Amino acid sequence: MPITQDAPRRRRRPVVVGAGLALAAVGALLAVWQVDEAGNRVPVIALAHDVKAGETVKKTDLVAAQIAPDAALAPVPINRSSDIVGKTAAADLPKGSLITDASVHEGTPVAKGRDTVGILAKPGQLPAQRLRTGDAVTLVYTPQDNADAAKSDGTQKGPDSISAVVVGLSSPDANGAVVVDVAVAGTDSPPLATWAARGAVTIVLKAAS
Repeated sequence: MPITQDAPRRRRRPVVVGAGLALAAVGALLAVWQVDEAGNRVPVIALAHDVKAGETVKKTDLVAAQIAPDAALAPVPINRSSDIVGKTAAADLPKGSLITDASVHEGTPVAKGRDTVGILAKPGQLPAQRLRTGDAVTLVYTPQDNADAAKSDGTQKGPDSISAVVVGLSSPDANGAVVVDVAVAGTDSPPLATWAARGAVTIVLKAAS
């Protein structure tokens, strides 16, 4: 029998070979999926820089962003930029955030000839529904001390109220308090400022007409 120097070849186990082929197949599918997802990205509208609540959105405020379609998101497509320009920011819109139809609303609040007063409103002093610039509200004087609400002759009077328009909103702080800027008639701004300083103002959102 001839003698050979060749070492005997090891046979690969079928299970190992099958596992390797399966991993290769998964890797190929993952690569195809990633390429497909990249190809399915759509252009939407994002903010090029911060836009404060109540400010009018300009063309220079907008930038295109590429995102993969997601049913949980409702960004405005880039071809609808003209629908967004000229509208008013409904809240503070930070740079890089995606624009949705709820981010803006029609028109600019008319505050010309009116004074602007800031009110620090805590939970319970404003509706749970998020206020928006342009909302018509009633500001009700709600003193904590009943003596402050009594007339000089000792009789009790009903709560005072002032009609106003929301012209600005801050983001809620750690305690949920929000600074609400409202436009009021010049004759109403001094008493309103006094109420606000006392923390005795409740904001009521008027029903839509």
